Amino acid sequence: ARTAMSYVAKKCGVRFQPPSIVLVYTEEDKDKTRLHIMPVRNFSPFSDCSLAAEQLKNNPRHRAYLAGVSLHQLQKMYYLLKGHLRGESLAESLEKFQQEETIDPEEDLNKLDDKELAKRKSIMDELFEKNRKKKDDPDFIYDIEVEFPQDEQLESCGWDGDSGEEI
Repeated sequence: ARTAMSYVAKKCGVRFQPPSIVLVYTEEDKDKTRLHIMPVRNFSPFSDCSLAAEQLKNNPRHRAYLAGVSLHQLQKMYYLLKGHLRGESLAESLEKFQQEETIDPEEDLNKLDDKELAKRKSIMDELFEKNRKKKDDPDFIYDIEVEFPQDEQLESCGWDGDSGEEI
C-alpha cells in the first residue's frame, strides 16, 4: 500500500522528440529535484489542446504530480506541441498563443459562439485573479479614495439626463 505523496511542481515544459510533457518537481519533505516525463500519444495538429490538458490532469497516473500545475499551463504546453507538429517554430507558436490569450477591448463578444465566449471569460477571470489585491498582500489598502480631476466640462449623455419627459 502506497501512501499519497505530495509533490511540489517547480517547472513544466514540453519536449518535442518524443512528444511529452515534462515536469520538474520535488517531494514535499525532500530537497531532491526530480523529473516526471508524461508521453503524449494520439495527439495531432488537429487535436483539442484543452481536452488533452484536462485528460492529462485527470489521469490517475499523473494526477498527483500535476496538482500544482494549472490547466492553463498544460494547455499552453499542448499548444506549443501542436505548433511544432504544424511546422511552426517555438517563437511563432508562443506568439500565436499570446495573441489568442490576449483580450481585444474592441472585439464584440456578443458575436462569439459559446465556446469562444467561455474561453474569453476564462482569460478575463484569470487576469482578474492575477491582478486582484488580496487582504494578505503587503501593498493591500482597505479603503482607497481617489479624487479625479475635473479639468474639462463633463459631457452629458442623452440617456442619463433628467429631462423629465414621459415616454
